[in-house]
Amino acid sequence: MTLPLMPKATAVWLIEKTALTFTQIAEFCGMHPLEVQAIADGEVAQGIVGYDPVANSQVAPEDIRRCEADPNARLKLLVTSMPAPKRHRGARYTPVAKRNDRPDAIAFLLRNYPQLSEATIGKLLGTTKDTIQKVRDRSHWNSANIKPRDPVILGLCSQTDLNHAVAQANERLEREGRTVPPPPPPEAEEAA
Repeated sequence: MTLPLMPKATAVWLIEKTALTFTQIAEFCGMHPLEVQAIADGEVAQGIVGYDPVANSQVAPEDIRRCEADPNARLKLLVTSMPAPKRHRGARYTPVAKRNDRPDAIAFLLRNYPQLSEATIGKLLGTTKDTIQKVRDRSHWNSANIKPRDPVILGLCSQTDLNHAVAQANERLEREGRTVPPPPPPEAEEAA
């Protein structure tokens, strides 16, 4: 069963506004009954403002009344016709300690995935097209020390994001009628 949005805040609202049992609230919110009891006692979630599941179309008021009358009944989350909102990523922040690894990751992507555009590499690694171009033509200020290293291992992007970007680039090449480069062979030195 899927959980309501903001389960703890929903539990706070249900405790304050309804006569449901701790078990009913716990099962609806995906929590343990003792955690719900601790919220009711004021030991947990003291600063959390209640989130009204009725006003947000997550549960029907009739369903709450039905469950208040029968302690063995369980609340059901309403199915919404709206799709789940996609999470848009903002600007990618790279910690200061990892910023020196970016040129290595850029060099790795340029060498192993030539089908990736500069814009895609920029989005994956949170870098600029100017930096990518400087790494490509070896005019980067630190080009003597750049060693191509996997950005996933460096922690600059996730494997899922990289796979998705490569798949999109391959689809674009196929649409344009160009050949898709073979995937890079695994290298033993990068795993170490």
